[in-house]
Amino acid sequence: MIPSRIFLIGFMCSGKSTVGKLLAQKLSYSFVDLDEYIETKEKKSIEEIFSNYGEEYFRKAEMNALEVFLNKEKVVISTGGGLGANKDALLKMKSAGFVVWLDIDFETFLKRCSNSEGRPLLKKGLDYVKELMERRKEIYSLADLRLDGRKSCKDLIDQILQKLI
Repeated sequence: MIPSRIFLIGFMCSGKSTVGKLLAQKLSYSFVDLDEYIETKEKKSIEEIFSNYGEEYFRKAEMNALEVFLNKEKVVISTGGGLGANKDALLKMKSAGFVVWLDIDFETFLKRCSNSEGRPLLKKGLDYVKELMERRKEIYSLADLRLDGRKSCKDLIDQILQKLI
């Protein structure tokens, strides 16, 4: 039986939103991008939230946003890269639904994210980002399913559905 809530976690530019939208369509589920939800609620971009209020404020906003969707039915939820690396948040996701980690390597991240605007953590430099990526993998690895995020969206969706059906 397909879970009522499917959470996509992974590092920046791993494909969570792209895969999430397509998976939701395939399942006739709603799709929620938690970063977009936060931006709408706060009436500010993620970058503005970071610069005006700091990372700690944003992380609290992420947890609050997650709480809103933990009991929604038939929803695919794309999380920000930091939320999936928060062990408390990940355990809540696992208890409420099925968690899929889209894993990418640093080279893939660089290819996909090199022209990205509005990603505050990129301003801290590539060495910092690479170290952050490695640290987050420890928590990401607690997901119910780990997939190679370098694969095509179709392949990823097929793999998720195979696991769930």
